[in-house]
Amino acid sequence: MENIMSSKLFTTRQGTVLLGVIAAVIAAIALIVYLDNYRNSVNKPAVNVLVAQKLIQKGTPGNDIQTGGGYYKLTPYPQNQVENGAIVNPASLSGKVALNDISSGQQLTAGDFGTGTGLSNEIGGRNFRAVVVPLGSPQAVGGQITEGSHVDVWVTSDAQGGTAVSRPVAKLLFQDMRVLNIVGGNVTLQATPTESGQLIYASTNDTIWLALRPTLGTKPKAPVISASQVTGG
Repeated sequence: MENIMSSKLFTTRQGTVLLGVIAAVIAAIALIVYLDNYRNSVNKPAVNVLVAQKLIQKGTPGNDIQTGGGYYKLTPYPQNQVENGAIVNPASLSGKVALNDISSGQQLTAGDFGTGTGLSNEIGGRNFRAVVVPLGSPQAVGGQITEGSHVDVWVTSDAQGGTAVSRPVAKLLFQDMRVLNIVGGNVTLQATPTESGQLIYASTNDTIWLALRPTLGTKPKAPVISASQVTGG
């Protein structure tokens, strides 16, 4: 019975018309759904995402990317073209590093960045370096200096006066330097490239002493101390 009815449906004129109407209704429904989805996608506002403007190498600190250097540009994208985890706020890069190379034109995503390890992520920007100064216990304030401390750097050396006689002097070399790490007698300081060279020279040729600063330090009034100022001679 069912076979007979199906045969009539496909062979009679009324059946053909009915099938055509059903097909037209299905096509109309599909078109309405497609147009509705398209209209919704068009009406949704674009999303500003971070897009690399040049190669971002693996290990690049997020703080460097965040604060400038032309690493990225906020670029509007339709929502259906925004990658999963795309970064929309540069502040989210703080304290992270690039886990792989990111090519120019690529959207920056959360998966491209992670928490870094090692001093390279603690230095604080491309203009700073980490330099290690070997010190004895007194020179390092008897072990009272810890990671994050701020110190003044003094150098003691022999200086020649006008009489060509060497006299010991103590000179304030740098103020308010941040301690990145300390292991045994090795103190790692944050310094600029020039300061790094001066610290290396002083460590090799003179004696370095550190003075622990208070939270709100003040500048000393006598940056150079001579024998006469100590003994009154």
